[in-house]
Amino acid sequence: MSTPAHTHTRRLIATVVLVPLLATLALWAFAWPAARTAPRDLPLGVAGPAAATAQVEQQLTRQEGAFEIHRYADEAAAREAIEDRTVYGAVVVTDRGPELLTASAASPAVAQLLQQAVAERASADGTGVRTVDVVAAPANDPRGAALNASVLPLALTGIAAGAAVTMVGLRGVRAVAALLGTSALVGVAAAAIAHSWLEVLTGNWWAEAAVLGLSTLAVSGTVAGLSALLGPVGTGIVSAVVMLFGNPFSAAGSAPEMLPEPAGTIGQWLPPGAGTSLLRSVSYFDGAAWVGPALTLTWWAALGLGAVLLGSALQGTRAKKGELTTDREPVVTG
Repeated sequence: MSTPAHTHTRRLIATVVLVPLLATLALWAFAWPAARTAPRDLPLGVAGPAAATAQVEQQLTRQEGAFEIHRYADEAAAREAIEDRTVYGAVVVTDRGPELLTASAASPAVAQLLQQAVAERASADGTGVRTVDVVAAPANDPRGAALNASVLPLALTGIAAGAAVTMVGLRGVRAVAALLGTSALVGVAAAAIAHSWLEVLTGNWWAEAAVLGLSTLAVSGTVAGLSALLGPVGTGIVSAVVMLFGNPFSAAGSAPEMLPEPAGTIGQWLPPGAGTSLLRSVSYFDGAAWVGPALTLTWWAALGLGAVLLGSALQGTRAKKGELTTDREPVVTG
């Protein structure tokens, strides 16, 4: 039988071991992607006659694995691919020399990388390449700082909403209604700040509000759902996943192809990364490439809300069994 002294000793050892372990994991999750940021199969277009673009492609592929080359017949096709979010930019070979097309709205960091690296390699005579920003970032957020800064508050809001619904004891349909209502209001408030006040979002206001609300619901629903099934442990699991992996792996400040694998891929499977990609598409690209991230967020939200209902049903079943056991009369023998 454990004595109070033994119990306190185990708790002391657990604290001494777990806290440094958590700090190490957090440092790894945040510092590793930042320290290893570099292009990895970054989609880049090359447009122009095959004979004229051969040298450009050769120069771009010198850094093995950096770029995934997409070939286009002319500048118009390359521009369309950028606007569809198929590529982040394109080198167009013209009679006047090479021209670089970028999209700072997709990622200011990638646009700057292309200007510094791709333009120098693509320029045959070393005189530089003319750059055209096909889809420019908003004037009030040219470096994407505001969009990047919104990832953490939205994640925290989702965690807080899911935890609050659990703590006040809401269950079943009432919990689902509270999560839906809270997320909708968060979306409206966030759109009012980012679009109407700061003017760092430039798309359809209601579409942006819907994306922001869905991003919140994906996190809050999962927190409440896993909590309904596992108790407080569920809240801790989802919070750890979202904060330690979802936030640093979201690629909000760069691009998924700029992060080391599998961080870039994992980030797009989690709500912060999917939400950031969907918000870029809706706000800056008229909804291009919206399907993948929208489905990701929808699955998280649907599974989370489904878990809330399932947890409530299981609790109701256990409660009924308890009542039946209590009400059952004792059997007297002899």
